[in-house]
Amino acid sequence: MTRPAIRLFLALAAVFAPTAVRAQAVEAISVWGRRANDLGRATSASEGKISYADFAVRPLLRPGELIEAVPGLAATQHSGAGKANQYFLRGFNLDHGTDLAASLDGVPLNLPSHGHGQGYLDLNLLTPEFVHDIGFKKGPYAAENGDFATAGAVAFETADHLHGDGAQAWIGENQYYRAVGSKALTGDVLVAADISTARGAWTTPEDLKKINLLGRALVGGWSITALAYDARWNATDQIPRRAVEAGTLGRLDAVDPTDGGETSRFILSARRRDLMRGVDAVVYAQRYRLDLWSNFTYFLDDPVNGDQFEQVDQRWVYGGSVSKRWTPTGGWTLRTGASARVDDIGKVGLYRTTARLRRATVRQDALTEWSAALWGEASRRLGKLDATLGLRADAMGAKVSAGDPRNSGDVADLLVSPKLALAWRASRTFELYADAGRGFHSNDARGAVISVDPVTGEPAARAPLLSPSDGAELGLRWKRESLTLTAAAWALHVDSELVYVGDAGFTEASGATRRAGLELLADWRPTARLNLTAAYAATHARFAGDPPGGDRIPNAVSSVLSAGASWRLGQASTLSLTWRRLGAAPLIEDNSVRSRPTSLINALLAQDLGRASLMIEILNLTNGKKDDIAYFYASRLQGERSEGVDDVHFHPVEPRTVRAGLKINF
Repeated sequence: MTRPAIRLFLALAAVFAPTAVRAQAVEAISVWGRRANDLGRATSASEGKISYADFAVRPLLRPGELIEAVPGLAATQHSGAGKANQYFLRGFNLDHGTDLAASLDGVPLNLPSHGHGQGYLDLNLLTPEFVHDIGFKKGPYAAENGDFATAGAVAFETADHLHGDGAQAWIGENQYYRAVGSKALTGDVLVAADISTARGAWTTPEDLKKINLLGRALVGGWSITALAYDARWNATDQIPRRAVEAGTLGRLDAVDPTDGGETSRFILSARRRDLMRGVDAVVYAQRYRLDLWSNFTYFLDDPVNGDQFEQVDQRWVYGGSVSKRWTPTGGWTLRTGASARVDDIGKVGLYRTTARLRRATVRQDALTEWSAALWGEASRRLGKLDATLGLRADAMGAKVSAGDPRNSGDVADLLVSPKLALAWRASRTFELYADAGRGFHSNDARGAVISVDPVTGEPAARAPLLSPSDGAELGLRWKRESLTLTAAAWALHVDSELVYVGDAGFTEASGATRRAGLELLADWRPTARLNLTAAYAATHARFAGDPPGGDRIPNAVSSVLSAGASWRLGQASTLSLTWRRLGAAPLIEDNSVRSRPTSLINALLAQDLGRASLMIEILNLTNGKKDDIAYFYASRLQGERSEGVDDVHFHPVEPRTVRAGLKINF
């Protein structure tokens, strides 16, 4: 272990070490179970809850990959480690979160009208060791889920009592250092920290510096949580395949070594969950900032200064939600809820830069965006059939103050979404499901009031503020002893829309789409020491109608296949393996260019040493040289023709990396 790692570990040990004498100490007891039995409780085959024991020893390259514990969901990266992941689910390239909603302890994490992309979802603020369970619901069938929950919604929950006082110190290749610690100051107050630095495997040092801090107090039935996250990094963005094949650029090289970013997020929340009364209420305030520098086309638009641009987002977010379960007479069970949110965005901008120095402003705006929702569900058991009827009403509006007054304006919209869920308990071990519902994602408010293209000055088409989608699903779940099987066949139609492109500052046309797919999941525990899981998701995704350029949806992955094994080798050793294969996808509408499939294997070995544990993590075990993600567009390197070259641009998976960690339980 190197000296920086030793100093980091000793510092944490000093902070989190228990006191020698503690008067009337109260020990908090938490139960960390495995995947819940959803028979008789779930309303669809594609929902579930994953408990801590199922991902406690899951190998992870980045925190955002924790979301891959959700079957059929993949997370990749095309830029630096501090940027939000790219997500794939049900034939959607979810970009950084446009059609995937996520929350942490009831606080929504997606950011509407974001400087980089609509619904931006950065999961780097997560510390996997602090997460207690992960709930997920795919499709637009649950009335409680609103904006961005088109493909699905994921809820991360941390525990009021973490997994015991302790500290971890990690060291790995490419100057990777990480320290994690948690400490219960009293029975009702805890603090935790997660600090990491890394050079990265890239030719240009990534120099990631990241800190996560968590504090929680239980006061009068309320859980008061303060979370702070800050990160800075250099980024090696996607590179042109032609340069790599010609030998002028290495797989781990960068075209513009000054790309990168800085971000921070601070969340203060108060939550009350009364299981006896069926109440769940949360209020929150957030402060968020992002500065992101990218260069995807190199010297295409500006042969002299280059095409780097900066995206800025600075905002406050205020909001809350409440839900209540009612049990009136007549055999009905009711759930009702309400939510409200305001995003006070002081600055959201796009600038032309060279080596992170601003040369010109494309647009700089300020806006206030608000939303409110009411929803309800009524459930009743009719023999072996559980029927749930749901209805959700969403109102949303915004006031945009643009740098160009012609692009200022007010906008508001309303959407009512019906839901239906049927669950038939055929036997104690077998259940069938049928679900249907309407969902939506919001579009960037700037695109809903835009009048002129900020670059060309030409008239620009406006996007609808709310874009609805309609979906349906048939599924089954079978459980017998240690084996659980689920299957779901689904379809989803998304209305025609215009999309605001944050990288360019204008709206872009996108036709209606239709998707259909099949998902299979198996969870088997053949012995008390071995747990095996496998998931397969296949999707058929097309533009509706007969578009002239072709009906394929770029980056709509046709299949995601994953498998995992957790094996207790003895009383004190556990080996965990994960394998994920991301299938090929069209990169252009006529399907003439396609991405390559990517498979990754990760491994983690944990050795219990009593009050300590030793962990060895190997990421990209086979050292595969695949693409983490790929795109097809025109770019220009210095010396190439002025109109640029159409090419595949890819971001490689990181080379095999070995990390070692020591965990001490106090």
